[in-house]
Amino acid sequence: MIRRLLIALALLAAPLAALPASASAATKTAVFTGGCFWCMENDMRGIPGVVKVESGYTGGHVKNPTYRDVTSERSGHYEAVRVTYDPAKIEYAYLLSRYWKLVDPTDDGGQFCDRGPSYRPAVFVDAEQRPAAERSRTLAAQRLKTGAMKAQILPLQTFWPAEAYHRDYAKNNAVEYHLYRTGCGRDRRLAQVWGK
Repeated sequence: MIRRLLIALALLAAPLAALPASASAATKTAVFTGGCFWCMENDMRGIPGVVKVESGYTGGHVKNPTYRDVTSERSGHYEAVRVTYDPAKIEYAYLLSRYWKLVDPTDDGGQFCDRGPSYRPAVFVDAEQRPAAERSRTLAAQRLKTGAMKAQILPLQTFWPAEAYHRDYAKNNAVEYHLYRTGCGRDRRLAQVWGK
């Protein structure tokens, strides 16, 4: 009887052992800023190995900031994206190399048509990420077609998710997003900074 019970328990437990570990245990995050978070969110989302991209705010002194707080330039925050990725499929160094091509790191007054401190390009890092980010910044500076590297590597701070209407903006507002991105001159300027 006991033997049958143990066999039954083993058979019931077998499917549980085959379940994958939770996604959060297997993923890592990276935080980037580079102008409008709608564009950063959309561009990062298409990278294989990226699990999730969230628009939000970081780097400032106001807790739970709103879009209005950040764009008023009084909160100290940047518009940012938090990229959740699977390190078994993509390395942090690769995300960094892609990041540089999405920003104009020669412009520390904002990005493209968005001006002000909240739109500056920066990589927010923890102690483990800092060496890779610093190396990546040096390599990116050598590849610039014009201007000097001004983007910063900064200590990771609390990431505050943006309001719901900002999330997945390009997907949920495709026409408005396209008009904004084109009108802002983002892609035209990126071609000047990095080449075709």
